[in-house]
Amino acid sequence: MRNTFIKTLTELAENDENLYLLTGDLGFSVFENFASKFPKRFINCGVAEQNMIGVAAGLALSGKKVYVYSIIPFITMRCFEQIRNDICYQDLDVKIIGIGGGFSYGVLGATHYALEDIAILRSLPNITIICPADSVETELLILKSYQTKKPTYIRLARKTEKTLYKTKPELEIGRPSVLKQGEDGVIITTGVQTGFCMEAVEELKRAECNLKLLNLHTLKPVDKKFLLREIGKIKKVFAIEEHNIIGGLGSIIAEILAESDWQGDFKRLAVPDEYPSKIGSQEYLRKRYQLEPKGIAEFILKQIR
Repeated sequence: MRNTFIKTLTELAENDENLYLLTGDLGFSVFENFASKFPKRFINCGVAEQNMIGVAAGLALSGKKVYVYSIIPFITMRCFEQIRNDICYQDLDVKIIGIGGGFSYGVLGATHYALEDIAILRSLPNITIICPADSVETELLILKSYQTKKPTYIRLARKTEKTLYKTKPELEIGRPSVLKQGEDGVIITTGVQTGFCMEAVEELKRAECNLKLLNLHTLKPVDKKFLLREIGKIKKVFAIEEHNIIGGLGSIIAEILAESDWQGDFKRLAVPDEYPSKIGSQEYLRKRYQLEPKGIAEFILKQIR
């Protein structure tokens, strides 16, 4: 995803002299091509992320289209006040690129996990929140976000994940994508968990459970009418996410369902509201919290049966 982001951004910068990229002393081995091509439009703000948001706001007020890049806890939690007051309050054209969604930095511990970012940022007016499932979605959603002038947060995985699409899909910011059809339940997910949920759907099919799969690549705004129409009369809905169970995808879906006429059973699978007591790789932590294909399938099968 990271390489797809910078490749797409470099191509955009070749035709837009107002496009700037700011980094908080990160992105080495990734940004060299952009920096060499556009040295005056690549700014390393150093380990001063709060100041970097201020610089981005100033550039945006000067008519520039600004992309700001760092690890998610540094670019969101450390800078929340600046994102709130400098970017969202003034509704500026700044795109915040956060790398390392969920347990991406597993062995570095809770300080580097991105498990609260969606919850805190979606409370801000004016912001769009995007969470691509793979490199194909990353490219398409970067291009879509470039066409807007809204503050935007794009949550990327750290490592290369499985490519889900053989051809480029039609994507619209705000509208969920229907990846699988089914009538026994609906799985709603986002980001790289989409690939795991696709595998879980196939495993559930072998247990004679046919589930629909919806991918919310946009977490704010959400086309509520489209989402509710796709859920329809299905009575079992599941939200799967690599985020704290409070405030993320599950909370978004719960709010939408609670304010509609839908009636049924809604269950969430996410990281419990706790700091993990065990540290390990992303794969280890996903397995610990059932956020891998086998665990997802077992969780859903138990609820259905």
